Formats: sequence, C-alpha cells, structure tokens
Amino acid sequence: MNRRLLLVAGTWLALGGCSVASRAQAQPIYKVTLDQLERVLARRFPLRYPVSGLLQIEMRQPRLRLLPEQNRLGSELPIEAAGPALRRPYSGSVDVDFALRYEASDQSIRAHGIRVNAVHVEGLGRDAARLIDGYLRQLSDQALAEVVVHKLRPEDLALPSTMGLEPGSITVTPQGLVIGFVSKQPA
Repeated sequence: MNRRLLLVAGTWLALGGCSVASRAQAQPIYKVTLDQLERVLARRFPLRYPVSGLLQIEMRQPRLRLLPEQNRLGSELPIEAAGPALRRPYSGSVDVDFALRYEASDQSIRAHGIRVNAVHVEGLGRDAARLIDGYLRQLSDQALAEVVVHKLRPEDLALPSTMGLEPGSITVTPQGLVIGFVSKQPA
C-alpha cells in the first residue's frame, strides 16, 4: 500500500512539476533586433514636406537607439530645409523618443507617444530657427505618429496562436525588442 501511494504521489509530483516547468518554459517570446527595425523604417524615408510654397523640409532615414531604462526607442532624424524663404539649404536633426504598441488588425508594432526632445538646425537666424523649430516639431509628430516599426508575419504568430496566445508586452532591451505573449482576449 505504501509503495503504491509513493508511486502515485511520485508520478503526480513528476507530472505536476513537468507541467509547471513546461508551461513556464513554453511561453513564447519574439525578438526584434535594432537592425531589423532600421530596415523597416528605411523603406519610409526620405519624407518631404512642402511648407506653404516657402520652403521644403526633408526628413531622412532615422538612426534609432534603444532606451531600455525608459522602455522606449529614440531616434535622430536628419533633416534638410530649403526653399525661397531661406537663402541656402540648411541641415540639422530632430531628436525624438517614442513608446511602442501592438496593433492586432495588421499584426504590427507601432510608434506612439512621441516626444520631440530637441531640434537642431545650424546657421539659422533666431526668427528663422523658431519658425523651422515649430514646423519640425509638428512634422515629427506627423511623420512618426503610429508609424510601423515592425510587422509580424503569420508564421511568427502561428505557434502562439495555437496555444491561445497573442502579443502582449513589448520590452525594449539593450539587444532590441522582446515581445511577450498573453492569453487571447475573448472576441
């Protein structure tokens, strides 16, 4: 009798232990590198914005940086401003950072919560610099608002979906993004 109880208890503990361990280990994650993010963004740039026929602002491919301590991405957008309102073309940059969110409708990771930290345009007079600064802050919001930084493929979501999971948390790490999965919400 004791042997039988010991065998059942041992089997139950072994199965219970395996079940808990396999559930903890089987929770899928999906990783995205900084290089992958920059390749996706490269397809969107350069962007050109005419401003009332007086000047044109061009935003070139951004350089991304990972900000794990804030769980955000940062970016420096190189810009060039030129046109009749300016005597010559001016170069500069816009420094922004933004959070990320998952959009289920197209399985994309999107920028949101954009903050413009600084605008730098060398050589402009004070009035022209203020005017360009205002336009650039507004254009940065437009250019990056809800921009897709990565798109998950159906095969990336196949296994988690069969497990009843969908993308949940997005964590910025020193190596890139880690997308965690959570139980699917009832429709």
